[in-house]
Amino acid sequence: MTISTLQVNDRQRLNELANKFRCTVLDITTHAGSGHPSSSFSSVEILTVLYFGGVLRYRADEPDWPNRDRFILSKGHAAPLFYTVLAEAGYFDKQLLGTLRTIGSPVEGHPVQGKLPGIENTSGSLGKGISVGIGHALGARMNDLGYRVYVLLGDGECEEGQIWEGAMAAAHFKNDNLVAIVDYNKYQETGPISREMALEPFADKWRSFGWYAIEADGHDVDELSQAFRDAGNVKGKPSVIIAHTVKGKGVSFVEADFTYHGRALTEDEAVGAREELECR
Repeated sequence: MTISTLQVNDRQRLNELANKFRCTVLDITTHAGSGHPSSSFSSVEILTVLYFGGVLRYRADEPDWPNRDRFILSKGHAAPLFYTVLAEAGYFDKQLLGTLRTIGSPVEGHPVQGKLPGIENTSGSLGKGISVGIGHALGARMNDLGYRVYVLLGDGECEEGQIWEGAMAAAHFKNDNLVAIVDYNKYQETGPISREMALEPFADKWRSFGWYAIEADGHDVDELSQAFRDAGNVKGKPSVIIAHTVKGKGVSFVEADFTYHGRALTEDEAVGAREELECR
């Protein structure tokens, strides 16, 4: 039975869940002493709306249900958030989250397909998630199944050539059951996107490749919900939601320092972060 039953207009509940997820990501990455908290924080509302806002169809107690919508995490370093959301959805015991990045744990640094239910692809090498998503989207058509495919991309990985090869292919095959979401936080591990490899005019690039492009505030659950509804009505072409986000969203000193991309907060730093997030 799907538990994706929250109403899309239940803004307060979705925001409460999002804050809860930030607190859990903070706890498990700090305990592990490694991980990517800031990249997880920027994606929180996107996954919250997707899994709990009535968008994604899934059955946590039947993870291989053929008609389930597929979610592909292309930016695999957001694994702490992905695991947190899957555990909340009921795919596995929340106790496992505390074993993040420990030897022998299935809660690895990047998601590995087959290690835990709910993981549709192994990710870590950036740029390939959209190609995986196209394969699933074509599979739905070939097997006469009605599921949709959602792929979460990082903005830094949109510098990869494979992203644009995939964009061309998806438009060519008219994959209107495919939705890409870009966590556009404007930073990557080495600095601002605009300095490393500028993406603008980003939406126009997707449109020129034959996609229907939507821009939204990536931390506003109402805007995200509407964006997913709009994408669901598009026919004959794939859709992309460019979600404008803030790297490290919710913790001021993390938002101000992109070098938190690949490092966890110390225990002392986590105390201040918990206060800002009002973790209980």
